[in-house]
Amino acid sequence: MARHPAKTDRIVIVGAGVFGLSTALHLAERGYNNVAVFDAQPYEITKYDYISGCDSASSDMNKIIRSAYGEQTEYQALSCEAIECWEAWNKEISDGSCVPGGMSRADKVFINNGHLSLTDQNELPDFEKATIRNMQRAGFTDTQLITTDNRHNEIANKRGFGNAMDPFRRKSKGKGCLGVLDTTGGIAVADRACRFALHKAKQIGVHFVLHPDSGHFEAFSYDERGRVNGVVMKDGQNHPASKVIMACGGWTPSLIPELDGICETTAGSVVMLKIPLESPLFEQFAPEKFPSWSYKMRDGATGGLYGFPRDGRGYMKIGYRGTKYTNPKTQSDGKERSVPITRYTDGEKIAQIPKQALEVFKSFVTEFLPELVEEGIDLQLTRLCWYTDSFDNHYVIDHLPGQDSVLVATGGSGHAFKYLPNIGKWIVDIMESVGMGRQLIQSWKWRKSQPGQEPVNILMEGSSSPRALRNVELSTDDDLKLSARSQL
Repeated sequence: MARHPAKTDRIVIVGAGVFGLSTALHLAERGYNNVAVFDAQPYEITKYDYISGCDSASSDMNKIIRSAYGEQTEYQALSCEAIECWEAWNKEISDGSCVPGGMSRADKVFINNGHLSLTDQNELPDFEKATIRNMQRAGFTDTQLITTDNRHNEIANKRGFGNAMDPFRRKSKGKGCLGVLDTTGGIAVADRACRFALHKAKQIGVHFVLHPDSGHFEAFSYDERGRVNGVVMKDGQNHPASKVIMACGGWTPSLIPELDGICETTAGSVVMLKIPLESPLFEQFAPEKFPSWSYKMRDGATGGLYGFPRDGRGYMKIGYRGTKYTNPKTQSDGKERSVPITRYTDGEKIAQIPKQALEVFKSFVTEFLPELVEEGIDLQLTRLCWYTDSFDNHYVIDHLPGQDSVLVATGGSGHAFKYLPNIGKWIVDIMESVGMGRQLIQSWKWRKSQPGQEPVNILMEGSSSPRALRNVELSTDDDLKLSARSQL
């Protein structure tokens, strides 16, 4: 049984992304008054904005908010809990009680414009059918609206979601548009939300060290019995701690070798288009008229697409996780582990996204967003976004085996950001051994894949994997052109 720290004990969190920020916030709200968060990225300067130089999965323009989880009603409930928190955060901003510098009371961190899940089949996937059934059982009647159902279209129009039922205007083109609109969801304005969480945590006493040297984790420190008693940073400073919480995003598996076989760092591919402010498309793809969406999310390499409305600058983001790429590197113990390649990776050139991913993007844009092609809007930016996948898509939130002073919070598997306001409450519960019998907490324990268990994600294929970046053809800047007009 892990020892519970006293409210005055030093707690160090490594990582200022979704897991780290949320944990810091809930520790402080629960009365822990000696909490410090370390990260190598200078978020207070770059404001969690990827375009301004950030490079973590949490540093982003926007993330999907949804309650839809098929038969996984435990995550459905967690999502509904999170959405209540997101709405409370919006209220704190609008009433002026918590407004970070550079933001105004008119800003929102959650936009409830719906999340549309589309298929190219003639029938809804089992996942969507299960979501509709389980949301109704939980009392959320008529929140999951089928795009081809006339009654559901009437409901959407009455509730202000009419545009979100067919945002790609497929019906007017005589094309299929079967899907389900989750009206509880929408988008988190990710960079703004992280800034809010950081500001709120600082207001209630959390200390942050966000610097490429003094915030960069190098190693654990140990006492004479071999127990972790702190962390050492790149600048050589040792920071003693009663509890160390490792929440390092895509860097976690290479820092915690015990995660071998449980988690691996994988890259999602992202493209951004930029719609000019003077274009009529700027209004068409506004958040008020265009939802977050996903397309064939569980259909393998030709699916796994998701996207968003444009932001205030005109950037429109589309992501792809149909193929999850890796970057295996031999570590000091001789084993290969996938590690991120980012702006901050020493001696590495930031990779363009794989050509295969780019072809999936271009095919989708040509079919679903032809107006962008006609206007000569090209794919302006690409990004590899490094997530931490677990073999079963559940998180890993548990003490490091053999080290009760270290708690690991990782394995977001591409679906954790929506829980920024509330996942920290659960992490602190686990630290305090509160409610340990709950299904989610049991799912997040340290574990191994069991014989005969079919993994959701296949991990650690190594440098011979067809998904390893060294083995795939990467795109070039010329590949980003979409239209004949842009090539003139």
